[in-house]
Amino acid sequence: MAKKALIEKHKKPNKFTVRTYHRCSICGNPRGYMRRFKMCRKCFREMSHKGELPGVRKASW
Repeated sequence: MAKKALIEKHKKPNKFTVRTYHRCSICGNPRGYMRRFKMCRKCFREMSHKGELPGVRKASW
C-alpha cells in the first residue's frame, strides 16, 4: 500500500503540469501503472483473474 501522505499529495493540483504522475486508483501504487486501465499491474492481475475486467483474457498459445 502507498503512503497516505503521498496519496493526498497526488490529489492536490501541481504547481507545474510537467510534475504530474500516475497512481493506481485502487491501491495508490505509483509503479507498474497501466494507463489504458488506470491501475497498477498488481490490481490488474487480480481483477483480470476474477473476471472483473471486460475484454481481458489470459493468453494461451
